[in-house]
Amino acid sequence: MLRNVAVLLAGGVGSRVGLDIPKQLIKIAGMPIMEHTLGVLDRHPEIDEIIILMAPGHLDAVHAMTRDGRYPKVSKILEGAETRNETTKRALAALPEGEDCNVLLHDAVRPLLSEEVITNCFKALLTYQAVDVAIPSADTIIEIDDDNTIAQIPDRSRLRRGQTPQAFLASTLKRAYEIADQDPKFKATDDCSVVLKYLPDTKIWVVDGHEQNMKVTEPIDVYIADKLFQLTAHQQFPQKDESDYRAALEGKNMVVFGGSYGIGADIAELAESYGANVASYSRSATNTDVAKRADIVAAAADAGKRFGSIDFVVNTAGVLPRGELASVSEETIYTATEINYIAPVLIAQEFFPYLARAKGSLLFFTSSSYTRGRRGYALYSSAKAATVNLTQALADEWADQGVRVNAINPERTATPMRTKAFGQEPSHTLLESKAVARASLDTLIASSTGHVIDLRRIDPIQEALDAAAGN
Repeated sequence: MLRNVAVLLAGGVGSRVGLDIPKQLIKIAGMPIMEHTLGVLDRHPEIDEIIILMAPGHLDAVHAMTRDGRYPKVSKILEGAETRNETTKRALAALPEGEDCNVLLHDAVRPLLSEEVITNCFKALLTYQAVDVAIPSADTIIEIDDDNTIAQIPDRSRLRRGQTPQAFLASTLKRAYEIADQDPKFKATDDCSVVLKYLPDTKIWVVDGHEQNMKVTEPIDVYIADKLFQLTAHQQFPQKDESDYRAALEGKNMVVFGGSYGIGADIAELAESYGANVASYSRSATNTDVAKRADIVAAAADAGKRFGSIDFVVNTAGVLPRGELASVSEETIYTATEINYIAPVLIAQEFFPYLARAKGSLLFFTSSSYTRGRRGYALYSSAKAATVNLTQALADEWADQGVRVNAINPERTATPMRTKAFGQEPSHTLLESKAVARASLDTLIASSTGHVIDLRRIDPIQEALDAAAGN
């Protein structure tokens, strides 16, 4: 059985993004783009080894990512070359001598690669010596002449948009480059084109890619990728059984604010069922006002005394003021702002020392209204938008201390707060509170940070695809 070696191609400088760092080091959802990609490769069960080719002058950033052993499959970190093809040749030279292997090459700036695509590439290598990944072209492609007029319009049904990864029997790709090196006019933009031109008898199988497997090239791509991470973050969590939750939570210590009812109570109950020690604080049960620093300090001291250490902190406390801003009272303005925004700030400050010692996880809650202020919800929407920015900023600030910070963005959920504001609503239109609680535990025990995780009754991407297909 041949070994599977993944090559992470991170040699580009990303001049089109307009920043003074390589685009693969831009942070999305709490970590550099290439680290998201590296995580996908490292987690895949069929990948045995990873070689990283990094832009010259930036190897220290990669060493910092891998120093603590988070990515144990990384075997070599090398400097990339001036061109894509020369970078690939350096990777091939770094493969073990005297034995063939499967090699999978992937762009570091395609962080939304799915496990399925990787699996299908390795499966195809059982039959073919070269594999590409591509998706159908939604646009009509035109070919132009030198005078900028249309030369021809190819049949769109036969056209595909190439992605990565590309996968090869290593000896096949090495042979293609050996022949290419003898051609003084050699020029190629990817590795499959080298095989296609210099080993024309070698069939290249095409694996179906995904629209989400986008390449971050232009400034707008950074924004789009960040939003796609929000939509897919919860779907990317691996499926867990009861033993997985117990292994992750038994003996751990959790603090929940707003834990007397609703989502907070469900989180506390579910965590305790898996063996976690939970301290819940709320105005109704413990007379804890999350808008007062003294009360947060007292809660931290109480939990610290009871448990000794704190692994997880969750804040579900909130209020939902409604009404036109011009008619809202000053008392409502201060109360809503203090509970919905100042409280998360105070909780973060007071619990950071505990979370840093435990390398723990902090979880906030936001609302879909954070993406756009809505009439009648000015105070609520603006506070939730601030909470999202707080989440992402703290994830960045605290990454070096190993503290993870995420936010859950649930669709309309059946909670007492919502019922109080809107009355009884059809149950099929609302998320169940217990489902949100389980997703919260998934987020707390995951390794990700800086995510704003959308929870919906239907996968939003699949919903959009179904709508486009007329389903």
